[in-house]
Amino acid sequence: MKIAERQEFKSKPKPLTCTKETSIREAAQMMAAQNYGSIVVVGDDERVIGMLTERDFLNRVVAEGKDVDALTVADIMTDRVRVARGDDDLLEWLRIMSNERFRRLPVVDGDGKLINIVTQGDFVSYTWPDLISQAKTFVASSASNNRQILFVAGAILAYTAALLIFISVI
Repeated sequence: MKIAERQEFKSKPKPLTCTKETSIREAAQMMAAQNYGSIVVVGDDERVIGMLTERDFLNRVVAEGKDVDALTVADIMTDRVRVARGDDDLLEWLRIMSNERFRRLPVVDGDGKLINIVTQGDFVSYTWPDLISQAKTFVASSASNNRQILFVAGAILAYTAALLIFISVI
């Protein structure tokens, strides 16, 4: 399934964005106001140039004891950002995100301009109904096979019980 084919993707709110010149304090306030864990850094042309996450704040500001008011987003953002396109395969990106250990994936159009962002949490909510359906199908198909196994096991138990009764009578 393609990323853009999911109904949830189409209805997501526009991602939170800022420029690399935005102050760290302002970026943090924007994220806090929206209760977002990240903000996408875009250029004037709306192309993704970086990502700023809560982890960036923690590791590059708090842990290093830097002055929040002296920094801009460019000073601490992650500038190597993987981006997807709407026609990319959803499950393939979930695998990549899991293997490469990142949680947020900006989705861009053919010109590289930001359309939306999907997170690992989104992928789970997108794929969860499909996984449940597959599990139900597997259980249903296995149940008919299990009935045969149970029938054979029951027949063996009945034969063994009958044999034990017959031996105890003799």
